[in-house]
Amino acid sequence: MTANLFEPVRLGELVLPNRVIMAPMTRSRAAEGDVPTELHERYYAQRASAGLIVAEGTYPSKHGKGYSRTPGIATAVQIEAWRRVTDAVHRQGGRMVLQLMHVGRVASCYNKEPDAETVAPSAIRAHGMLYTDAKGLVDMDMPRALDGSEIPGVIEEYRQAAVNALAAGFDGVELHCSSGYLPMQFLLECANQRSDGYGGSLLRRLRFPLEALETMAGAIGAGRVGLRICPGNPYNDMRDDDPVATYGALLDAVSPLGLAYLHVSRSPDPALDAFALARRHFRGPLILNDGFAGASAAQALASGAGEAVSFARHYIANPDLAERLRDGTPLAPFDRTTLYTPGPRGYTDYPPYAVYPQPPVSTTGATGP
Repeated sequence: MTANLFEPVRLGELVLPNRVIMAPMTRSRAAEGDVPTELHERYYAQRASAGLIVAEGTYPSKHGKGYSRTPGIATAVQIEAWRRVTDAVHRQGGRMVLQLMHVGRVASCYNKEPDAETVAPSAIRAHGMLYTDAKGLVDMDMPRALDGSEIPGVIEEYRQAAVNALAAGFDGVELHCSSGYLPMQFLLECANQRSDGYGGSLLRRLRFPLEALETMAGAIGAGRVGLRICPGNPYNDMRDDDPVATYGALLDAVSPLGLAYLHVSRSPDPALDAFALARRHFRGPLILNDGFAGASAAQALASGAGEAVSFARHYIANPDLAERLRDGTPLAPFDRTTLYTPGPRGYTDYPPYAVYPQPPVSTTGATGP
């Protein structure tokens, strides 16, 4: 039933041996200086049998960091640390791209360097709290609105991050334009009240994510750049009164770039078929995400809804997920209490099926944000 999950597929310049994708997941294990460690090397290498690993959201500049212990790709030390991770994955025959995540207003100063700012399209605070190691749960920062003269510099940070990612050995990058982060903040009126060339009409609100994609594609090639969206996603205090119009226009503008893929999550709005919307407006490969098990993933591919399927939560406790889906072996449950805790527990200590002392409990459910 899952045979088509294990057919090769080409996404731009990325040639994959199967269509089982590891989705990006924040796991908050970076060390001082926001660098990946030996734990990251082990964690990702354990999962290298995925057709493609999309590494966790990683900030392109210190201003783009929002959460505790998330990594960057902005310094020489970070680049070298990521190089050790990609080398470990490539030694296992894997392929890996880096998700670039500037969180914008979804941030706390307690998680940033002292001289890093929280910036956004407009000075509108996101209602909600996030965790900090220093103070526990705190309200999100009031952001400073970016001046129009600063925006090209932020777009340049994305370009440099894409160049840095290839220097670190990644096979490509993915722009995170979902979950209420900076590109999505520019896209939606609830967070973007600008009256210049980056706000107001929908056409002007598209400009920031489109220019970020264009500059990354110009730097490393469009066939190594992907885009992540989730139409209608209210996460981090977002609101879109007409996501069909918003994302239809965005994808119409993006499609001619010839990106490697569009990574689209199922909409939380049951009346909105995000996969069908993406298929109508994006002329390129689709990676489908959220809520899939092996059989439903294979059915989605067989129906032509997408070219590959990504799994997040199933990949936490099942480093050999691709093999388990292929062989029909049970899936192990994951421990929610260790999702964001430091250290190896709940990160690198989930064994492959072959070495379990007894068969694990089969689980189903959602597969990631």
